[in-house]
Amino acid sequence: MYREHTKTVQIGDRVIGGGNPILIQSMTNTRTEDVEATVAQIRKLTKAGCEIIRCTVPTMEAALALKEIKKQIEIPLVADIHFDYKMAVAAMENGADKIRINPGNIGSSERIKAVVDTARERNIPIRVGVNSGSLEKELLEKYHGVTAKGIVESALQKVRIIEDLGYDNLVISIKSSDVMMCAKAHELIAGQTVYPLHVGITEAGTLFSGNIKSAVGLGIILSQGIGDTVRVSLTGDPVEEVKSAKLILRTLGLRKGGIEVVSCPTCGRTKIDLIRLADQVETMAAEFPLDIKVAVMGCVVNGPGEAREADIGIAGGIGEGLLIKHGEVVKKLPENELLSALRQELENWKNE
Repeated sequence: MYREHTKTVQIGDRVIGGGNPILIQSMTNTRTEDVEATVAQIRKLTKAGCEIIRCTVPTMEAALALKEIKKQIEIPLVADIHFDYKMAVAAMENGADKIRINPGNIGSSERIKAVVDTARERNIPIRVGVNSGSLEKELLEKYHGVTAKGIVESALQKVRIIEDLGYDNLVISIKSSDVMMCAKAHELIAGQTVYPLHVGITEAGTLFSGNIKSAVGLGIILSQGIGDTVRVSLTGDPVEEVKSAKLILRTLGLRKGGIEVVSCPTCGRTKIDLIRLADQVETMAAEFPLDIKVAVMGCVVNGPGEAREADIGIAGGIGEGLLIKHGEVVKKLPENELLSALRQELENWKNE
């Protein structure tokens, strides 16, 4: 598997690459200059399971704010730089654990060298980020448009710029909103580099479409042993990105821990508000650090049997429901007590 042989890179107190666990990232959408709001969002993301956080640094005020933000958070902080090399240097001087740049956007070789020299002095990794929307004109002409080969060639060119300056503490990111192109690009680059890969489907879209595109794309990439850290990019609350990334990794068997909630799709036999109940259970389950499966079923007739593979579950009927363990009914309850009964069981499980 590719990820077992990638170079290890330390980001703050976390390590990616070399077969280490795939870490979940997200990005704040607050103004980085607003320290209070940014810290509050990072803490919320950390609680949800985010392990590395990225903040945009478009101004010198934002770069300076990183110093105070860093004091108040518990996870590594990545500075996202677009064009101004001075922001990259200032971000590292103010505590960034990693920076994300596209060397092609930084400008002259002197400016790139200034960034690399600062990173070298502080042993700060650089994520070289390239996406399909930023391909150079010559590559567009060479490959007759945006292609997976063009994305890979562009990324490796940028990597060589930094390598030629004598620095190899690098992470590579190649992204596209075209799911299959993105998957193909990762397949191609995995065989051409030892650097750890930050994977994701860029500009994936809203909570609905973005989750589907990310699940398909990341499923293809990660299942091939490619990828050392991941971000699900969604238009919405960043917490949803973290929740989705956790579920994708668990579904692929790449992460253990956390309750897996399964629920039936509803049918004409359903006599309770199963959709609302399943949503409530999923929200509640996120509070418990248990590696178990919980089932939410809408039928007391088939529910117990269908929930046999779950550790615990509930099934609803007409005004009442069942508490189930490993397919066996252990208690009959009024419908309005199902959720609280399940919570108590989870509390008991946690305290065992």
